[in-house]
Amino acid sequence: MTKPRVDIFTDGACSGNPGPGGWGAILRSGVHERELSGGEMATTNNRMELTAVIRALDALKNPSTAIIHTDSRYVMDGATQWIKRWKANGWKTADKKPVKNDELWRALDAALTRHSVSWRWIEGHSGHVENERADALARAAIPSRGIPPRF
Repeated sequence: MTKPRVDIFTDGACSGNPGPGGWGAILRSGVHERELSGGEMATTNNRMELTAVIRALDALKNPSTAIIHTDSRYVMDGATQWIKRWKANGWKTADKKPVKNDELWRALDAALTRHSVSWRWIEGHSGHVENERADALARAAIPSRGIPPRF
């Protein structure tokens, strides 16, 4: 049986880095489309970029052929080049330091095993319609700036 194809457009945003942040994702399969978003009070842009992809993949009810469109080289290169080596090294970098955001990388690794995933890099803030929408979702999900940041 053929897996359904889903195009996923993701983005993350932060107000300060670190600071309050948000993530957004658009899932499209044929004529069906769904938007997802969320935020955290104290986070980083990289964490929000990762979270967007994880949440989007986790939202898929069945194993799918997913094409992830992202403007994050950190996420795309991490998922396609670095993650295998990190896993083989016990979630350590080549210089034996712990991988930053390892709990998110582990969650992404688990999500990737459920789907056939390919990656498409798109330049951020270049007028790409879905990337701009994902960015708007992420920015709108940033928690209120009226709450003081935690240090």
